[in-house]
Amino acid sequence: MKIAQIAPLSESVPPRLYGGTERIVSYLTEELVRQGHDVTLFASADSLTSATLVPGRFRATRLDPACPDPTASTMLMLDRVRRMADDFDILHFHMDCVQFPLFRHLADRTLTTLHGRLDLPDLYPFYHEFDDMPVVSISNSQRRPVPDANWAGTIYHGVPAALYRPSTEPGDYLAFLGRISPEKQPDEAIRIALRAGLPLKLAAKVDRADADYFHDRIRPLLDHPLIDLIGEIGDKDKSGFLGGAKALLFPINWPEPFGMVMIEAMAAGTPVIAYRCGSVEEVVEHGITGFIVDSQDEAVAAVGRIGELDRRKIRARFMERFSAERMALDYVDLYRKAAEGRLHALPAIPDRSGWSNGAAGKAT
Repeated sequence: MKIAQIAPLSESVPPRLYGGTERIVSYLTEELVRQGHDVTLFASADSLTSATLVPGRFRATRLDPACPDPTASTMLMLDRVRRMADDFDILHFHMDCVQFPLFRHLADRTLTTLHGRLDLPDLYPFYHEFDDMPVVSISNSQRRPVPDANWAGTIYHGVPAALYRPSTEPGDYLAFLGRISPEKQPDEAIRIALRAGLPLKLAAKVDRADADYFHDRIRPLLDHPLIDLIGEIGDKDKSGFLGGAKALLFPINWPEPFGMVMIEAMAAGTPVIAYRCGSVEEVVEHGITGFIVDSQDEAVAAVGRIGELDRRKIRARFMERFSAERMALDYVDLYRKAAEGRLHALPAIPDRSGWSNGAAGKAT
């Protein structure tokens, strides 16, 4: 198939350091090329790909202090995609909803993967209005707040199997990987590690928006000898970091749409201890690939049970459920259905998030 992948311009594809969406775009693009498809990637010029690269900007915007707002470059890139649209069987967007008004007349040849949270009041009327634009969720949980969206499927993220070296022996520290932000609760991870009496290594970045949270809530906790903030790391360092850990702590308190770090840990054979929020119950298999907990006490107890889990089985379950190959095959199935006019909206999932959108979802 002739496939266009359209990425955000905030990060390169793949990102140099942090960047979940662009990382998935890269994994999917490279696997589609490996499977023999003709793929064109619309992304920043500093991206690296085996597909045909059509640059939308000379450099990703997050690391460019001269461009605090990517809107102008994004709209220029989308106009180029629109002018080239007839060259492709499918246009696959990873930019949430900004392209909907421009591509509504081509709705039956588009697919949009929604990578972010959807439990925000302004999103409900938007997806209600654009209910002809096919969208893909990255977990069933993500879909609940916007039942009127035209859900074509749920496809879980995947990562290349060779990217992580599985470790069969647990390490002597706990790991936290991601962002220093209130919804990720690194302060909770610190408290869990201290109560368990184990070192905690935090491989995390601090966004400008979270600077106050870091200085007020996290910095005072970093003086303890068991706590080590090592900073932001890229793909080449993740395998050793995760594989060398006893477990990954994932004590979130928000409706996580997916949670890439959970499957990255599983790829390294490392179990996950996660709070029951968002997608966690769809990703972690309790008692097999980790433990799902509801409190700090339960998390501390789960640390003591890590020895019950088989790291080889964790890696095997990753291979079955979360490889890049599986992800690409699932997307190709949707691409073919779209090309043949066989996409059908999925039934709505009742919202259990506690937020009311103020309107009933339509029957599907």
